[in-house]
Amino acid sequence: MGALKAWLKALGLDWYIAAIVGMVVLASVLPARGAAAPIVGDLTKAGIALVFFIHGAKLSQEAVVRGLLHWRLHGLVLATTFIFWPLLGLGAAALPAWLLPAALAPGLVYLACLPSTIQSAIGFTAIGRGNVAAAVCGASVSNLLGMVATPVLVGLLLGAEGALSFSSLQAILLQLLAPFVAGQVLRRWIGDWVQKNAKTLGLVDRGSILLVVYNAFSGAVTAGMWSKVSAFDLARIVLICLVLLALTLGLMIWIARVRGFSKEDEIAIAFAGCNKSLAAGVPMAGVLFPAATVGFVLLPVMLYHQFQLMVCAALAQRYGRRPLEEPVHD
Repeated sequence: MGALKAWLKALGLDWYIAAIVGMVVLASVLPARGAAAPIVGDLTKAGIALVFFIHGAKLSQEAVVRGLLHWRLHGLVLATTFIFWPLLGLGAAALPAWLLPAALAPGLVYLACLPSTIQSAIGFTAIGRGNVAAAVCGASVSNLLGMVATPVLVGLLLGAEGALSFSSLQAILLQLLAPFVAGQVLRRWIGDWVQKNAKTLGLVDRGSILLVVYNAFSGAVTAGMWSKVSAFDLARIVLICLVLLALTLGLMIWIARVRGFSKEDEIAIAFAGCNKSLAAGVPMAGVLFPAATVGFVLLPVMLYHQFQLMVCAALAQRYGRRPLEEPVHD
């Protein structure tokens, strides 16, 4: 097991990314069909609710309040996440068919509507010796707002593909918001327990997302996804994801420097502005999109997530190697 982890790390992967890829492979070879499909679907809904309950129990209300105090930094990140990114996604989706497969275009728009990551943005900021407190607060606020902003943006930008019908709104309330609010309400009683068992609950959290991925790609495979998406299509979407990552990362660094932010703030802004949350994106997609299209939607999200991990890890280490005499703010 240790040798496998070392090999994956050498490739720029971790076991969780490998497990996600494994779920895609499993769904491609052995998708949930017939009587198994509704059972997997019900388990997936329960997994989605569990993910958001855990996040609700983890998120500190004080962190959100503190996040609002650094309004220049968080205003920039939120504007990038929920205004600039959706416009960029629409522009990418409008590319001609010879550049972007039509079946994958909604996935790029969905990617653009997602909130920033929490764990990755904080981790990379810490490695780069940036403003960790700002990263914690900003990522928390982004994810909190994303629970409302992402479904609304998806409905507005994708129309019938992801419109907020009564059924989807009901699903969002029951599967996302209700468990999240329940976690927040119970946090005073279970918060300490959640923190003490964070490692175990992290496995439950990630396991639930693996189930969502399997269910999503089972539906896509049953609908004939791999007959509609070729190796050339994958190559094109990979190139587009890399361009989007380079554009947003470069833009965030440039704006942070032009606007006079400190180096520590620049690091937090760069990672929060270019990162997109797979943890939030996978369960939301299961709620917002029909089962037959979820796999198509998630493919760009999964590819972008892997690239952001590799690129941001390298950039964080570069930031971390800067001279120690520079002042660092908590």
